[in-house]
Order: sequence, then structure tokens, then C-alpha cells
Amino acid sequence: MVQQANLEARAAPRAAGAGAIPYGMIVGAVLLACAAVAPFVGIYPVFLMKALCFALFACAFNLLVGYVGLLSFGHAAYFGSASYITAHTVKVWGLPPELGVLAGTAVAASLGLVFGWLAIRRQGIYFAMVTLALAQLVYFFALQAGFTHGEDGIQAVPRGHLFGAIDLGHPLAMYYFVLASFLIGFAIIYRTINSPFGQVLKAIRENEPRAISLGYKTDHYKLLAFVLSAALAGFAGSTKSLVFQLASLTDVHWSMSGEVVLMTLVGGLGTILGPVVGAFVLITMENYLAPFGQWFTVIQGFIFVVCVLTFRRGIVGEIENLLRRRRSGPVAVAEPAARPAGH
Repeated sequence: MVQQANLEARAAPRAAGAGAIPYGMIVGAVLLACAAVAPFVGIYPVFLMKALCFALFACAFNLLVGYVGLLSFGHAAYFGSASYITAHTVKVWGLPPELGVLAGTAVAASLGLVFGWLAIRRQGIYFAMVTLALAQLVYFFALQAGFTHGEDGIQAVPRGHLFGAIDLGHPLAMYYFVLASFLIGFAIIYRTINSPFGQVLKAIRENEPRAISLGYKTDHYKLLAFVLSAALAGFAGSTKSLVFQLASLTDVHWSMSGEVVLMTLVGGLGTILGPVVGAFVLITMENYLAPFGQWFTVIQGFIFVVCVLTFRRGIVGEIENLLRRRRSGPVAVAEPAARPAGH
């Protein structure tokens, strides 16, 4: 009787979960529909494009810190370097926008390979400091190199024609190009996280010595994740340079690395949609709090403190935890069987 009750208690949650609503698919479909119609309901397209670029940047960063446990303080190096390369190749070399974006992404991936090979030799705060130091090298290179034009940056970058047919000078065409770019990058991240490769990354995050004892070459997995994260960050930076038709030192400055950390923490570290929500929250704050001038930083800092104290897991992390509690419900405990008489 006791064994039968225990089996029934274990089978009950499974049966409930079998017919549960796929919240993730529903939320994703609703968000995609909202993004598709957003330009037609009065939302400024440039605001949406900026938010989507930084959302992809935050997702790329979250792949490294949220699923591998490697905190990088230098992701602006890949974001900014790709922005410069795309702007230069499109404006000076005359490449079409798709080839310019690919060139910027390739350079960011190459930097990620070199910097990752150097950085993964350290762990914890030492890893973070190495990535910050390497990113500062990229910043000072961008400041001194001739093709970057120093503090002026590369301005008036032409958007061109996508595949020779679609005029990206039209705001609506440019918006859907950015939306498609974001969806491609997000799909790559989602597939990576839910693949056997992603499961190994999570194992490394939870207990690297145990992953090593199982025969995995953890340094190889961490390097691959680092390169993929850098490439996707570069993909976001390349797209951003076409949106604003500008590549500047702001893209490679250390403060850009700090912003992507805040986006990820506010949205939810280690969640799929957390970085997207965090990016939209941060960009919205920058857009609507700009009239406050110098007080903007104080107000932004106060809001961040409230978010960290109120949402310890981030906005999306807290929502997921609440939904998980509601789905699980009270756990039934089987009562012990009555003892035979005489015992």
C-alpha cells in the first residue's frame, strides 16, 4: 500500500505536466506578434531597433555568464570591433550590408578566439579582470587607429541594399532586417542551450571538477562558448552600426560592458528571455529619463537598487519561479500504513 501510494504521488505531477499549457511557446508567439506590429501602433522604429540590438548583445553575454558561469567585463570589445569593421567595409570598401555584417561578426569571433584562449586559463575575478584588460586594448587601438577616425568615429555609414534588392534606407525595411537578425541570433542561442553541448556547459557551471572527472575537456567547451558569445555580440554590434549609421568609441568603452551586465541582471541571469526584458527596460529608461539630465544616473541607480532588492532572480527569473510554484502546487505526502495488530 505504501509503495502504491508513493507511485501515485510521483505520477500525479507528471500527469499534470503532460497536459500543461506550453507557456514558453505562447509567450514567444505573443512577443513575436507584438514585435511584428509594433511599428504600426506608434512606437518609434529607431527605439525598437536599438532595443533589439542590445537585446541580442545581452543574450550573447548571458550565454557565457548565465550558462557557463564565466563573468566577462570586456564584451564591449566584440560589440564595438564588429561595429567598426562593418561601418568601414560598407562605407569605404563599398560592401553590401549583408557582407559588412558578416565581416564584423567574423572579426568579433576571431577576437573571441584569441582573447578567450588567454582568458579561460584563469577563473573567477581573475578571468573578469583579464577580459577587462583585453577589452581596454581594443579601446585604445580604436582610439589611435587611422581608419576608426579617433573620437569622431565612422559617421554617415550607408545602409545600402540588402541582397541588392531591399532598400534598408527605408525605416520599415531596416526594422524588419534588425528583427530578423535578432531572431536568428536568439534561435542560435536557444538551440545551443537546449543541445547536448549546452548541457555540458551547464554541468561545467554547476561543478567543473565533476565534469572533468567524467572525461569532458572543459577548456575546449568554454573556449567554444566564448567564441560563440563573442560572435553573436559582434553580430549585434554590426547591426547597430547600420541602424545608427555610426561606429564610435562608445561601442568599445568599458561602460558598454557594464551596461550589458546590468541588462542581464535586471532581466534575469541564466534565463532565456531575461536579457531581452532587461535590455528593453534599460533602453526605455534611457529614452524616457533623458530629460532629467545629470539626475538620470541617480534615478537609474535608484531603480536598479530597487530591482536588485525586490527581484533577486531578475524580472523574468522571479516570474518563472512564481509560475513554477503554482504548477507544482502542494505536495501530497503518503501516510504510513497501519501496523498489524499485536506489533
